[in-house]
Amino acid sequence: MLSTIKHILWVSLLFISLPTLAMSQTLANFQPLNSFGDNPGELTASYLSPSKQAKSLVVLLHGCVQKGETLAKQSGFVALAKQYNFTLLLPQQSQKNNVKSCFNWFSEQDSAKDQGEVLSIKNMISAVKSQTGIEQVYIAGLSAGGAITSALLTHYPELFTAGAVIAGLPYPCANDLAKAISCMRNGPSQSATELVNLAKKGNETVKKWPRLIVITGSNDKVVNPKNSSRLAVQWSKLAEKPLATSKISSADFQLTLWQDNDKPPQVKLVEINDLGHGLTVNSAFGNRDASAPFLFESSLDSALDIVKFWRLKEKTL
Repeated sequence: MLSTIKHILWVSLLFISLPTLAMSQTLANFQPLNSFGDNPGELTASYLSPSKQAKSLVVLLHGCVQKGETLAKQSGFVALAKQYNFTLLLPQQSQKNNVKSCFNWFSEQDSAKDQGEVLSIKNMISAVKSQTGIEQVYIAGLSAGGAITSALLTHYPELFTAGAVIAGLPYPCANDLAKAISCMRNGPSQSATELVNLAKKGNETVKKWPRLIVITGSNDKVVNPKNSSRLAVQWSKLAEKPLATSKISSADFQLTLWQDNDKPPQVKLVEINDLGHGLTVNSAFGNRDASAPFLFESSLDSALDIVKFWRLKEKTL
């Protein structure tokens, strides 16, 4: 874990313009995950289990200056955990590790396989799976959390059924500060083919990669939307065989789908018109807070769109 003053100043520069999200008290029903093995990333975590019969685990990784439990509630993931009966795991970054509480996505000591924060999160997932018997694991991340989500999906594709990256970046986009700033501003320096080859390195035996939904705003000034489009193309090229591409346009967003004939889409790219850096909510569904930083009112409810893309089945009442 990097902890020097110089590192702290570097990280603060990356997200210095972002507003601070109010830190709430621990939300009701969340329990701390106190024991999960090695924790080289020095992270903490909490979880919510709506029932003992939950069939799936959803991991949600917050963005900078955010608290995972607050994001889970305001985005609708808590309500959806109860509606679709999945356990929700929330790894949490600290200001001790990063002055803006960002996951250190551009530090090789934290984003490389079996190191730092990536290993801590993997061990959290393994601990919850062991305790609950759950086999289906899904992961979603926003911004810096989205970048770490990309790393986890790349390093451990067989651990996850599907993923979601919101306003994030592909892995490996950067391994130092200068590259991180360039990647955020201009998009990845690597081509989609180069990203595919890097992902396959060490994963030569993987035949079925997790399905992925990628969501971005066309007006994101913090993380260039090119990162999302490059990530989606990278993931589509990881498929076992070539996928057909289709596009759907509406007044609010553009969809690009990659799929094998009539099978569910393997990759879905959602580009939301005029959206800045963050995640959309549709308050009509309730238990959302569009007034919160990085959450925007929209006809498209990102959390619900993600859960439906993952094909999680609604709980029968």
